[in-house]
Amino acid sequence: MSCVVKCLFPGGDVCVSGHDSGPVFEEQPSGLIYPEGLSEGKVTLSCQARASPAASYRWLVNGSDVALGLDLRYTLVAGSLVISSPESVRDTGSYQCLAINRCGTIISRAANLKFGYLHDFPPDSRSPQTAYEGMGSFVACQPPPHYPALSYRWLINEFPNFIKKDDGRWFVSQVTGNLYVARAEPNDTGSYFCFTTINMDISTKSTFSKANQLTVLPDANPRKSAPNIKVRFPAETYALAGHTTPLECFAYGNPVPKLRWRKVDGLMPSKAGASAEGPTLVLPELSFDDEGVYECEAYNSEGSDTYQGRISVQAQPEWLQVMSDSEVEISSELTQVTHDRVEVNGARLKISNLALEDSGMYQCVAENKHGTIYSTAELRVQVQAPDFRSNPVRKLIPAARGGQVMIECRPRAAPKPSLFWSRGTELLTNSSRVTVTSDGILWIHNISRADEGKYTCFAENYLGKANSTGHVSVRDATKITLAPSNADINQGENVTLQCHASHDPTMDLTFTWALNGVLLDVEDSGGPYHRVEGKENIGDLLIVNTQLSQAGVYTCMAQTVVDSASASAKLVVRGPPGPPGGLLVKNVAETSVELRWSRGYDNHSPIGKYIIMGRSSLSSQWKKMRTDPVNIEGNAESARVMGLIPWMDYEFQIIASNILGSGEPSVPSQTIRTQQAAPTVAPSGLAGGGGDRNELIVTWTPMAREYQNGDSFGYILAFRRKDATLWTVARVPHVESSRYVYYNESLTPYSPFEVKIKAYNRRGEGPFSQIAVVHSAEEEPTVGPSNINATALTAFDVQVSWEPVQQLSANGILRGYEIRYWRQHEREAAADRVRTAGLETTARVSGLRPSTRYHVAVLAYNSAGTGPPSPRTTVTTRKPPPNRPPGNVSWRTDGSLVIMRWDHVKAMHNESAVLGYKVLYKHEGQNSLKVLDKGKSSVSLPLPKDNGYVVLEIRSWGDGGDGPAHEIIVSRDSGETLKKHAPELCVKLILSYLVGYSGL
Repeated sequence: MSCVVKCLFPGGDVCVSGHDSGPVFEEQPSGLIYPEGLSEGKVTLSCQARASPAASYRWLVNGSDVALGLDLRYTLVAGSLVISSPESVRDTGSYQCLAINRCGTIISRAANLKFGYLHDFPPDSRSPQTAYEGMGSFVACQPPPHYPALSYRWLINEFPNFIKKDDGRWFVSQVTGNLYVARAEPNDTGSYFCFTTINMDISTKSTFSKANQLTVLPDANPRKSAPNIKVRFPAETYALAGHTTPLECFAYGNPVPKLRWRKVDGLMPSKAGASAEGPTLVLPELSFDDEGVYECEAYNSEGSDTYQGRISVQAQPEWLQVMSDSEVEISSELTQVTHDRVEVNGARLKISNLALEDSGMYQCVAENKHGTIYSTAELRVQVQAPDFRSNPVRKLIPAARGGQVMIECRPRAAPKPSLFWSRGTELLTNSSRVTVTSDGILWIHNISRADEGKYTCFAENYLGKANSTGHVSVRDATKITLAPSNADINQGENVTLQCHASHDPTMDLTFTWALNGVLLDVEDSGGPYHRVEGKENIGDLLIVNTQLSQAGVYTCMAQTVVDSASASAKLVVRGPPGPPGGLLVKNVAETSVELRWSRGYDNHSPIGKYIIMGRSSLSSQWKKMRTDPVNIEGNAESARVMGLIPWMDYEFQIIASNILGSGEPSVPSQTIRTQQAAPTVAPSGLAGGGGDRNELIVTWTPMAREYQNGDSFGYILAFRRKDATLWTVARVPHVESSRYVYYNESLTPYSPFEVKIKAYNRRGEGPFSQIAVVHSAEEEPTVGPSNINATALTAFDVQVSWEPVQQLSANGILRGYEIRYWRQHEREAAADRVRTAGLETTARVSGLRPSTRYHVAVLAYNSAGTGPPSPRTTVTTRKPPPNRPPGNVSWRTDGSLVIMRWDHVKAMHNESAVLGYKVLYKHEGQNSLKVLDKGKSSVSLPLPKDNGYVVLEIRSWGDGGDGPAHEIIVSRDSGETLKKHAPELCVKLILSYLVGYSGL
C-alpha cells in the first residue's frame, strides 16, 4: 500500500483560546447508488460537524463548488446536501463536505454518487439446446447491461419454480449467471429462464430472460465419467481486507462429483465453514493471513480433477497513529507526526518558531487506489503571562528525615518563563544538598529538621511575573525492621514471607508486595496471595498452593506519604520440569523419525526421563509413541520414534519428568509426513455378484487412509473362472473405488469366479487378499411354477398354492415367488403383486374385493428378475359378511357372572350366511374369545373379582368373514358407578382399541 499525504492548513478569523473550538465531524457523507430514471426522488448526503462557534458548510463535487443558491435542485439542510430529481448525467460524481468556522476548515471523506440500472433482456428468442443423459451441460444467461453487480437464479418452466441451491447436480454461477448441470437426466427437459436481480440503496429490480429450451436425450446405459472442472475461479484474485471473497468451482461428471477445498500453503481458515465442501468457497472478513493458494478438488468413484488459484489481499489505508489536538506555546516547535517554517516529510509535518497565525485545523489525508482516510487535529498557539492559579506549588510538603524531596514549579506561561527558588529571603542555588533543574524542579537531599520552612518559586517572561509558596514539614523516616528471608519449597506447598517496619507515628503505614517488580494483588480472597492479619507495622505475605510461576524475587515495600523502605528475598519453588525446547524432526523414514530437542528448566529437581507423544492427521488425541531407546534417560536430547504409518502426517511433543511429576509438554513440532512405502495389507470385504446379464461385479471396502502408505493409490483385481488356470488382471486407479464391473458377452449366467485383490501406490504393490468366490450375474428363472390353486378364504382373502420350481444352480439362486392377481375385466399389466420372502409354496393374498372374480399367476424370481408366469387360475371371493352388528344387545349380572343377550343377524341375498357369533372378552389388557354357533343368542361370562370392568364385543361370522361388532362395558357396580368412572373408562377403552385384536 502506498499513501499520499496532504496537509490542509488553517485559515479564518481570530479563534478565541479557551472559548472557541474548531470543527470536528460527527457525521460524514457516504456513497450510494441511486436508481436511474427515478426522477421524482431525492438524494441526501449527510454532513454534521461539532464546532464553536457553529460551523458553516460548503460542498464540492469532483473538486468544484456545488452551485448552492444558483441551482434550485440543490438544498442545504443543516450541513447535509439534498439533491432533488437527481439525474445521472448531471449529478454523478465524488462529493465532499467542508465545515468552516473562525478556528479553521476541515474537509470530509469523498462520497461517490452513482446511478444503478438494469435493462431488460433482448426480446429475441433463444436457440434450443440439446444435452445427453449422464453428461454435463450448461445454459448461458447473457445478462443485459446493468450496474452494479447482479445476483442470479434460474426458473424451470414457470414462476416461482426456482432451481434449489442444495441440489448438488445444479450450480448457478454468481459471476457469469450461467446455469450448469453436472449430470443431465431426462426429466431435466424443459424451459429455463435466467432471473436477475439488482440491489440498490433504496430499491430492488428484477428481470428474466426469454426461455432457454433444453432437451435431454435419454441413454439406456449412461456412461460413467471422471470429474471435469468447468467453472474455475481466477488464477489470481485480488481481494480487499475486511470484505467477503467467494471462489467458484463446479465440475461435470457421472456420478455427480463432490467438491472439497484446501489451502495449499497453509491451513484452511475456519471461517470458511461448510462452504469448504461445496461449489462456492466463502471467506468472510478477509485478512492478510488468508493470502495463499487455494485448491478445488472434484471427485467421484471414477476419478478426480483439481484446480488452483491464488488470493492476494490488499487493503485501504489504516491509521497506525492519528494526529491529536495540541496546545503549544508561541515561538516553540511542533511536530505533528515547505516554505520557511513549515516542513512536510511524508506523514510528518513540522512547524518551527510557531506564531499566532499558525493556530487552526490541520488534516492529514492518506490514500491509495482502495480508499482515502482523514485524520484531523486542532493546533492552538498560546501567549500568556505566568499564572499559578491552575497549578500552584503544594501548600504542605511532608519530607522524611534523611531522605529527599522534590517540589515542582509548573505555572501556565507562553513563551516559557524563567524560574528560580527562594527560602525566605535567601535565593537558592545548586549545592551538595540543593538542586534546581532547568525546568524549575527543586530537589532537597539528606533532609534534616533544619530544612523545615517556606519555599517560593518565582516565574517571569516578557508578559509578566508570578510566584507561589509551599511549606516543607520534616518527619521520621520509614525503616524495615524484619526483612523477608529466602525460602525453598516444593510446588503446591504454602509459605509465609515476613516483613516488619517502623515509621513516623503521625502518618499511616502501608505494605505492598511485588514479584520480580510486578505488584501483587493481596486483596483477592480467591487468589494465591494473602496479607497476614496483625499489627499496623507487620506486613507478612502468605502464599498458598505455590506454583512454579510464583518463584522469583519478592520485594516488601513499607511506605508512608513521604517515604518508603523495601527489602527483598528469593523464593525457590521446586517442581516438575518445564517444557523442552527446540523440538526438531530429522531423518524422516517410512515408519520412523528422529527427534532432537534441548533441555528445558529442571525447576531445581533433576530431569529423570522423557516420554514422546504424537498424533497423526487421523486423530486429534495425543498418545504415547514407541521409541528407541524404549526408556529415554533425563540427559538425552534425541531419540527415534518407531512404528509409524508410511505417508502419514504426524506432529510430536516431548514431556520431561522428575521425582516431583511430569511437566508441561513442549510446543508441538512442525507437521511432517513420513516417507511412502508399498501397501502392507490387502483390501477387505471382497464380495460381489448381481448386475446385468454378461456382467461380473466385484465389490470391496475402500482402503482407509492409514493403509494407503502413499499417493497414486489404486487397486489391482485378479479373477478367473473357478475351473480356469489363468488370471485376468484389472487396475482400478482410484482410492474411493469400491466396485468393478467386468463385461463379456461370453459370460454364462451365475458362473463361479475366484477373485482376489491387492492395493498399489507409487512405491509398489501390496499382498493379495484371500481368494473369494463371486458369481457372475444371474439369469432370470426359465420355468414357472405349476399346479396353481387359488381358494377363497373370505370375502377379502384368498389362499394361493403351487408346485415349486426345481432349484437350478446353472443360472442363479431362487429367491422366492411372486403372486400376481388382477380382476377379470382388467389387463394383466395392471396386476397387483405380492412376493414371498423365501421358498414357501403357499401365500395369502389380502385386501381383495368381495364377490369378485380374480385371475392369479405365480412367477419364480431371483436377483436378476422374474421368470415366466405359471398358467393362470381364477378364483371368486366370497360374499361379504352382513354389515350390521347384532341388535338389541342387553346384559345383566348374576353373582359372579354377566349374561349378555342379542338378536340374530339375518343375511341379505348379497351377503354371506351367518354361521355363528364371536364374543371377545377384554379385562386388564387380557383378551379371550368365545366362538358360538348360529343358534346361540346369549352367553354367560365371568365378572372380575374386584370392582373392575370388562369390555365385551359381539359380532357375527361366516364364510365371508367377520361382521362389525357391538361393544358394551360391564361392571359389578350399578350404572351410577359406571357414570362416575365414565371418563376413566373412556380412556381405557381408547387404549384397548389401540392394543387392538387381530384374531377376529
